[in-house]
Amino acid sequence: MHLPASTKPTIYVFAGLSLIMGMGAVITFTVFLYTGSFAIFDLPFDGTRVLVFDACLCLAFFLQHTGMIRIQAKKKILPKRSFKAIFSIVSGTILLMLVVLWQESPFLIASADGLLRGFMRAVFFVDVVGLIWATASLISMDMFGVQALMARPGPMTNAPVAMSVTTAGAYGWVRHPVYSMTLVLIWAYPDLTADRLLLNVLFTAWIIAGTIWEERDLVEIFGEDYRIYQRTVPMLIPYRKPNRSGAKGISGSASGGTQE
Repeated sequence: MHLPASTKPTIYVFAGLSLIMGMGAVITFTVFLYTGSFAIFDLPFDGTRVLVFDACLCLAFFLQHTGMIRIQAKKKILPKRSFKAIFSIVSGTILLMLVVLWQESPFLIASADGLLRGFMRAVFFVDVVGLIWATASLISMDMFGVQALMARPGPMTNAPVAMSVTTAGAYGWVRHPVYSMTLVLIWAYPDLTADRLLLNVLFTAWIIAGTIWEERDLVEIFGEDYRIYQRTVPMLIPYRKPNRSGAKGISGSASGGTQE
């Protein structure tokens, strides 16, 4: 079955927008974590109001990001074919708004100098490389929904997708390397202002809570295979070497679910 000619340009634009907004927001947020506030808009807030405003920006992103996933999982409101693309566009928009509107607090709690500052900067760049390494394993997951949009509609479009518990690369060290490395990015900043501490604490709490929540879903999807993975590989902190010999027997299939 071929798509009507009139719908193809719309799909191409939609797919391109998803890729640009999703990837663009991730790159912009990474730069934001390295440089601190861009100070694009200086709103007339005092110290306390700055933190309240920044906290609201974080909560808006958390509620949108988690809410869309949970509601879609339970209610299936949006078509499966277009959900990832819509999610990428909306999430990217909210994350960009957070970065653009973020207000910097004048209150400096701590600042690293000399070798420690250089070390933290080096850790940040090494961690970016690690994130690229980890996300390379997720390319087949179609994170931005482009492959799903470009697929021909038909009986196979909504069919269950065979999936397995991967233990390759970074996933042999921790079960959620993207989350783990994101935490390092967040904290590898040498100038700890009040607003940055707020961001670090809120994002850390959200990531840990979300990881625990996601683990429950993954157990439901993969069953005993994922329980074996939980027993052999740490969740976020790589405190032991990966056991590659036990990884071969871990596999499964499901209609959804991701490891990040």
